Amino acid sequence: MQSAAFEYDLPDSAIAQHPAEPRDSSRLLIDGDPVVHGHTRDFWRLVGPGDVIVVNDTKVLPARLHLAKPTGGAVEVLVLEPTNEGWWEALVRPSRRVPVGVELVDHRGLVVMKVGEPTGEGTRLVRPIGNPMEQILDQLGVVPLPPYITAPLDEPDRYQTVYADRPSSVAAPTAGLHLTPEVLERCQEAGAAVHAVELSVGVGTFRPLETDRLDDHAMHSERYRVRPETWDACRDARRVVAVGTTVVRTLESVAVSGELEGRTDLFIRPPYSFRVVDALLTNFHLPRSTLLVMIEALIGPRWRDLYAGALGEGYRFLSFGDAMFLERSDLRNGDPKTAT
Repeated sequence: MQSAAFEYDLPDSAIAQHPAEPRDSSRLLIDGDPVVHGHTRDFWRLVGPGDVIVVNDTKVLPARLHLAKPTGGAVEVLVLEPTNEGWWEALVRPSRRVPVGVELVDHRGLVVMKVGEPTGEGTRLVRPIGNPMEQILDQLGVVPLPPYITAPLDEPDRYQTVYADRPSSVAAPTAGLHLTPEVLERCQEAGAAVHAVELSVGVGTFRPLETDRLDDHAMHSERYRVRPETWDACRDARRVVAVGTTVVRTLESVAVSGELEGRTDLFIRPPYSFRVVDALLTNFHLPRSTLLVMIEALIGPRWRDLYAGALGEGYRFLSFGDAMFLERSDLRNGDPKTAT
């Protein structure tokens, strides 16, 4: 397939700059015949006995650092993940103006980091100086928002899910931003079980499709972990409902690799035979993104009609935007697994 097949016109006015207040007041487009327009506070109505809802409980690191060279030039560092021997992978801007070996200082003029070699993936190696990287991030870092969000965020916790646990990501699993403890409790009262996985959302989230053919796109790998009891619950479920594309990628990676923990560079694109996930709660995604490709693998090309309809109805798009609920095309066409 060609990457151009995943272009669509997204006006700036449709990109949400602020999260819905309260969280579960965001709108929810429910795919079907006909399409239903609801709210995420009613997500519980879409699940029932035997369903397993899976969330990604990763927490966003305060990974963005505003530092400077000793000569005074500003340098922004987005810390991604540890590599080996004390080095970390990071995005460094402006990278071309930061030579290998330069030591960066904080606002007090204290040296906190050394910049190393390029990794070949568009990132650089960096090494903390004086304190562990986790302590540097806690003291100096801020939570990195996606580049299309230009408005300041008054409450940083609004870019975290209510169930966020271990800090390991540089972007939020944004489908989960809609959920509240009350919504999840109502899902359980409706008979569904709720389980968590962990996928550390990395730099690949910010990278669009840059090749003409999907087959030529190289996915950046990310760390994942699935508890044995979560995997057992998914295998026994009537229906597995993923909250977000990161959950889809995690569960399908386990099915492909047979490993409950590791790294994945799985690129879910048509044609793809889903082995675990049956339904998906997700946001509206950027044009020409791997996430949009995953949506077509799940429901086929009708995403175009759904997106066009959502834009026409004034839905808000991307990380702080509204949501949609989708079921796999083969299940919507009568697979007995979804029968109640």
